[in-house]
Amino acid sequence: MPLERLALVSDVHGNLTAYEAVLADIAARGITRVLNLGDVVGKGPRGAACTALTRERCEETVRGNWEVFLAGDAEPFGDAQAWWRAELSEEDRRWLISRPGCLDLQLSGRRVRLVHASPVDEFTRVFREPEEEVFAMMFEPTPFTGDVGRADVLVYGDIHDAFLSAAPGATLVNVGSVGNPLDEPTPCYVILEGEPRGEASAPFGIQFVRVPYDVEAEIAAAHAVGMPTAEAWAIELRTGIHRGAHAERGLTAG
Repeated sequence: MPLERLALVSDVHGNLTAYEAVLADIAARGITRVLNLGDVVGKGPRGAACTALTRERCEETVRGNWEVFLAGDAEPFGDAQAWWRAELSEEDRRWLISRPGCLDLQLSGRRVRLVHASPVDEFTRVFREPEEEVFAMMFEPTPFTGDVGRADVLVYGDIHDAFLSAAPGATLVNVGSVGNPLDEPTPCYVILEGEPRGEASAPFGIQFVRVPYDVEAEIAAAHAVGMPTAEAWAIELRTGIHRGAHAERGLTAG
């Protein structure tokens, strides 16, 4: 049976320049199935355009914490969040908040579960090298995922830090970030490869892909539309260092 390849992207965060570069790389590889693990919007200047591109190019999209922040019922906190929310149309917000919290698929006899942050909810953050009990929890069904059985492979985004950690019968994958990578400045996505109806003995592959893009063009776009926090955004995109550490490291956009 021929193998199928799927591309998994996450944490675009309104960075249209990076998103277009990653989707072009996916298309150049002949991959037609793209799934998005959430946080399409927020932090970057073009959430509406990234939402439209997601609806056009992604087969399924998981709801992330920024979808809840910007498309949910709660009032935005602060000028920046209000700006990102106002940049979205009512239809954008309706679609974003209606995304599922979890998706399951079968590939080479494995149950592959896709979530944004964890099986607990969109907000419970799990960092690289989790403790043993947290690692085990990531594969179990929860009220958030529904009674859908244990996952063999759990794939998530949220932390903007691509990695893979494996134990017998359990593979934990973080796909990194397309639009706001914080492990290094280059956007990252993952390719899964396997047999959709195959047995566990069928080949199964996980590939991390880094795609360079025009960082300065994206920074210019943020300034052109007057986005709040554009300076912090510029530093993050150039350095891959979270804005919470900019002051202590003496980082400035200039």
